[in-house]
Amino acid sequence: MKQYIILLLVLLSLTTSCSDWLDVRGENIEKEKDQFDNYKGFRDALTGCYMTMGGTDIYGERLTMTDIENLADLWYTSDSYKTQFPLNYYLSIHKYDNDDARASIKAMYAQLFTTISSANVLIKNIKDKGSNITDAQARNVIEGEAYAIRAYCQLDVLRLFGQLPSGATKMVSLPYSETTSIDEMPPYYSYSDYVAKLQSDIQTAESLLKDNDPIFSKTFTTLNNPSTDVQDDYMYYRQARLNYWAVRALHARMDLYIGNTTEAHTIAMEIINAKGSDGNALISLSGISDLQKGYNGLPSECLFYLSKYNLLDYANTSLIGGNSGQATSGKYFLSMDMLTQLYSSIPGSTASHNRYLNEWNRQTKNPSGTVCPALKKYWYDSSNADANYLSTKYQIVPMLRLSEMYLIAIETSTSLDEVQSLYKTYMTSCEYTLYTPFASLEDAKKEMVNEYRREFYGEGQMFFTYKRLASKSMLWNSDAITESNYILPLPSTEYDPSIIK
Repeated sequence: MKQYIILLLVLLSLTTSCSDWLDVRGENIEKEKDQFDNYKGFRDALTGCYMTMGGTDIYGERLTMTDIENLADLWYTSDSYKTQFPLNYYLSIHKYDNDDARASIKAMYAQLFTTISSANVLIKNIKDKGSNITDAQARNVIEGEAYAIRAYCQLDVLRLFGQLPSGATKMVSLPYSETTSIDEMPPYYSYSDYVAKLQSDIQTAESLLKDNDPIFSKTFTTLNNPSTDVQDDYMYYRQARLNYWAVRALHARMDLYIGNTTEAHTIAMEIINAKGSDGNALISLSGISDLQKGYNGLPSECLFYLSKYNLLDYANTSLIGGNSGQATSGKYFLSMDMLTQLYSSIPGSTASHNRYLNEWNRQTKNPSGTVCPALKKYWYDSSNADANYLSTKYQIVPMLRLSEMYLIAIETSTSLDEVQSLYKTYMTSCEYTLYTPFASLEDAKKEMVNEYRREFYGEGQMFFTYKRLASKSMLWNSDAITESNYILPLPSTEYDPSIIK
């Protein structure tokens, strides 16, 4: 058991063991000489990719909890923030020429492409030296995950810096990197060509993982138990990696974003109805079971999450989370009116809805004594947390969840009966039973916008929801939202600045 715990920590935590690998610079070629002489080298390289994804400049914070949510105007700000906390203020009003906003955008962009570059090095070497992995299944899984990591990040490059996916009048070309260094200049592609590259990567990942991923022979529960008989101990904890079903979920997310609604619906329903190797549901909505145990990130329904051993240290500082926090300027919280509005489209939900009751700390107050609700998604009670599950239940950043598949399926369905059935199951997991059936498919689509805002708070999905819908307004933002507001400028240091026409 001890060796597997060590493996988990190596795989999922931000340690220094792979720091050289993560330092993606010009000397990558030198490092590659010995890196890929054996299976362990490939494993370490893949681990490094996930560790980079968990960095605070991207999915460890900026692209989940803080900056990306400011772009959707989800956190409380005031006029005083203009001088005291300009990053929060200027992102929330979409003024990207501010120095703090530019620095944030540059940091996110750089780390996205650092991750992509790391994945590219792995892809290159598995083609050149893949024979050093004697197990063909393991080789296909590692290569598939590398393609999936690249696709995951390139999708978000598109969602951040690209043009509107429909009705665009401003056309943007973007870099799609298949190079092995961030110092190399990747080609720029039009929107349609970029999407074609993205689709190809996702399909490649799926084909490599199909039937090779251990999830086809073992359940998620089994693979989360290192005492079981799995020959390759690197194949445990598949929810912490881009497994086959997570890539399918990424495919559905991409299809929804680019407007392939029929395809998005098909994949989402495939995942919802999928069976595990034991004949039971592959994965189930987890609101009740997880939240009762204090697993606020809802790990049981995560198709993919990142594990961060130090998550509580900084997430709790920024987001307050626990009851001991105080809502002071510069931290991330709501006003009580904002929280009330968040749930206003489902009347009576504050009495039973388990997200409202468990994901929000309504005891947090500012120095004047005013209640300022704080998000508890990344907080846990360290004094009561089971040490055996820290990395897999508490210290996680959700990246793809089953709830998203339900919302995608509802939004894209052409059957009102199917919509009602899906929504009933989804709301039952939220322990809210007072909802009324939708009168039309259009009503369901409108409500899914509210559900995205409620369900994925602090997970970085709402700005992209507004963008794909070309919404001209955002809740809590009194300004009209324009097409330009949705297109983040590439960093001024970018070697081939995007041409916007």
